[in-house]
Amino acid sequence: MYKQQLERISEKLKNLQRLDADMSLFGAENHEYEMERVWTPEEITGFEQKWKITLPEEYRAFLLHIGSGGAGPYYGLEKPEDGVYAVIGYDDELNAISDPFPYVEAWNWEVDWYDDSKEEEEWDVLDHDYLDPKRSAGLLRISDFGCGISMNLVLNGPCSGEIWTDDRANRSGIYPDHYFGNTERLRFLDWYELWLDRSIHELNEE
Repeated sequence: MYKQQLERISEKLKNLQRLDADMSLFGAENHEYEMERVWTPEEITGFEQKWKITLPEEYRAFLLHIGSGGAGPYYGLEKPEDGVYAVIGYDDELNAISDPFPYVEAWNWEVDWYDDSKEEEEWDVLDHDYLDPKRSAGLLRISDFGCGISMNLVLNGPCSGEIWTDDRANRSGIYPDHYFGNTERLRFLDWYELWLDRSIHELNEE
């Protein structure tokens, strides 16, 4: 179903690796254009059953034919088994990935985080609620943007398959990804291919 796009992605990834032999692009030194091995259909099914989720078809196709992590936007693609956790780099709290994704439009609190009239205890309660995994339910983290910001794949609901940004670390909420200059919402393969196209263009311009 996604054969042609996956073939394009594979060729563009090889081209990008050749063009960026010095690892000059952001994140390249982290992933080094290497991909984690592809998954088998049985491994995908096992992952879905373990976490009580259904992966979007485009992402499944990528796992089956390109890789299960590695080269990708920002600091690279996270492995699915790492993306289930609520905080980047920590495996002590799970995200509520099997729960319904609660948004169809960008979400944030209208809170003045610089209001000095609140006591520290009040801020602690607010902060804990704001960062609670229930706020990012239904998201699988797929890439670390840096500065506590993550890129995520929506797993269920009307926005299933879309890429959304979790920017709560900077008090900016959760919203459809637009960091590649896109005005429309992106699904996984288009998001990944747009990263390749922009990266190749940047290197050719140099």
